[in-house]
Amino acid sequence: MTTTLKTNESAERVCDYAFVRTRLLERREIAFLDVREEDPHARGHPLFAANLPCSRIELDAYTKLPRLDVPVVTLDNGEGLARIAANTLRDLGYTDVAVFHGGVDGWQAAGGELFIDVNVPSKAFGELMEATCHTPSLSATEVKSLIEAGEDMVVLDVRRFDEYRTMSIPTAVSVPGAELVLRVRDLAPNPNTRVIVNCAGRTRSLVGAQSLVNAGLPNPVAALRNGTIGWLLADQQLDFGKDRTFGETAAGSALEAAARARAVADRAGVRRASLRDLDAWARQQDRTTYRFDVRGTAEYDAGHLPGFFSIPGGQLVQETEMYAPVRGARIVLADDDGVRANMTASWLAQMDWDVYVLDDVSARDFSETGPFTPRLPAAPDHRIVSPGELNDWMNAGNELLVADLSRHAVYRRGHVPGAWFLLRSRLAEDANRLPRAARCVVTCPDGMLSAFAAPEIEAALTTEVFVLDGGTAAWSRAGFELESGETRLASPPIDRYRRPYEGTDASVEAMQAYLDWEFGLIEQLKRDGTHHFRPAPLREDS
Repeated sequence: MTTTLKTNESAERVCDYAFVRTRLLERREIAFLDVREEDPHARGHPLFAANLPCSRIELDAYTKLPRLDVPVVTLDNGEGLARIAANTLRDLGYTDVAVFHGGVDGWQAAGGELFIDVNVPSKAFGELMEATCHTPSLSATEVKSLIEAGEDMVVLDVRRFDEYRTMSIPTAVSVPGAELVLRVRDLAPNPNTRVIVNCAGRTRSLVGAQSLVNAGLPNPVAALRNGTIGWLLADQQLDFGKDRTFGETAAGSALEAAARARAVADRAGVRRASLRDLDAWARQQDRTTYRFDVRGTAEYDAGHLPGFFSIPGGQLVQETEMYAPVRGARIVLADDDGVRANMTASWLAQMDWDVYVLDDVSARDFSETGPFTPRLPAAPDHRIVSPGELNDWMNAGNELLVADLSRHAVYRRGHVPGAWFLLRSRLAEDANRLPRAARCVVTCPDGMLSAFAAPEIEAALTTEVFVLDGGTAAWSRAGFELESGETRLASPPIDRYRRPYEGTDASVEAMQAYLDWEFGLIEQLKRDGTHHFRPAPLREDS
């Protein structure tokens, strides 16, 4: 698979551009992992380099890389994280791990295309799909005029509910992407009612509108061109904090939707799987199989199939590489209605995934309840401190440092008073920004990441390190107050890239630049040449 290069420290397995590109072109499995934090990842990366930050590998590896002998290639841009990640993966039991030689700059120097932003495969596919299928759309000005004229219409927002709550188009109803075909008949029972589909930018609006077209909805359908970004650029006003959503779906509507969705999936080439197939694939040694439940989270928690991960279908289509970083793997989808899995699968098939829908399931098969429980490796030995003990230490005025490894957004919302924000991936660079203390307590939301990082922090700080038992959540449950805001940042907040379509404070220039970038993705796909996307009109009369 790879060549070996000698270094001053050890022999290191490395691979090059030709190896990665060949596997992509031949549709052979590969986990090409950009192990930097999300913000530097978004500044430039290969198309199918999935972002799996080095700082969280122990928490995510067994879920996202379920086969231990899958070919894994780690990528950075000279920071040294690719080597650290490769060693961590080998320690976790992965047997076919290499570092990409030359990093991101090496990829580009070899002739590889670099893409900015996040979730680029899905966004690029959406642009190609619109160009191929000629998905109908209306401008913000046209939609605003229709609303003001009292047109018989519904506006359906296909983002996550929390995104919809942040800002929405006036009159819009929250219907996350995979729910559209299942819910639309009861939201627009009159076939003459116009249906407008929107998201924040372009991709989910286009995929949602084309889903309704593909399913043969008799209503006139259009995407809101450029989503809420287009709405703001047209100087229109948004709504905030709305909670309009769909209700129970009538039995007749659900049956009709199931028939339409199955037909779309069949036309897309989606294959069928049984529980017996799942058992056989679980024993298969040379193939990665992902199992996703694409219903809403509350439905999943109420009852799901053992071993299935919860990810609503619209989110899976939008962020596929985040949940299935092994390109070329098999994906199996499940629901309990025959609509959401089939519609989601129809898109994944067009994105060149080997995708199956699980058919032979009954209510009794949804036997597990509660959130998904990831498989985690054993944490290294570490000392723990309870929330009460930590509070006593703080009140005693002891020389104490609290380091918080939470994501920056979580830290900003609430952290142990006096805690410093620290990125594990930047420990070497940022340890000297932390105050010296006789004792350090490490925390994160649930204590898991802290347990893995504690030995590294102890080595870097040369001080006694404890892990807050149960993390910041346990501190809060014990009745102790949290501090909010960016009070103490030892590390720059690069763990998440700020999307130009998030929130309401993006500049006009940033929003327009984002749209211009999306418009250019088709040309980038042509130059890259590894995608195998095959969007096509899937209407019955196509």
